[in-house]
Amino acid sequence: MIAIVDYGAGNMFSVKNALNALQASSEVTADRMVLEAADAIILPGVGAFPDAMRMLREKNLVDVLRQEAQRKPFLGICLGMQLLFETGYEFQETEGLGLFAGSVRRIRSGGRKIPHMGWNELHTVHPCRMTEGIEDGQYVYFVHSYCAETPEENIACRTDYGEPIPALVHRGTVYGAQFHPEKSGSVGLKMLKNFVRLTKL
Repeated sequence: MIAIVDYGAGNMFSVKNALNALQASSEVTADRMVLEAADAIILPGVGAFPDAMRMLREKNLVDVLRQEAQRKPFLGICLGMQLLFETGYEFQETEGLGLFAGSVRRIRSGGRKIPHMGWNELHTVHPCRMTEGIEDGQYVYFVHSYCAETPEENIACRTDYGEPIPALVHRGTVYGAQFHPEKSGSVGLKMLKNFVRLTKL
């Protein structure tokens, strides 16, 4: 069973619908015991970094997420991916979950419209299990104004929007997708299927 974290800042049911399409068992939850018992965790996210971290703290989920990310496959999506980093600089400096080294800051778009919204290409940097069967240059769906800065070894895929932007990060069995795989058609479903397969290793 895959636990989808319900903390008030996530597009949870789009993720659940995508997992249902893959016939993967999932549950939307904020229950610590369910998160501990799950085979994998997905942390979705829509909104602002400080608000999301505040809501995670209010639901007493920060410690359990940090703990369970060391024990099982873990995927952050969009804002949920950004929360995996040490620090966010949206509106104010805010401590993140610290699962990846690095920080999250506003995109330097070179004059392009912010937010970065729509379909854009993925370019593989370091292949990982989530990119298995995904050809370089495939398109996925983005909606974001902030992006991660992290060491090169953490970057599985990049996209370009005025500057190179980490699109998929990876360390051990912890993954973060800046794009929305649940809204990215067959390519996104394939990547989610690859993540689901991690629960069976």
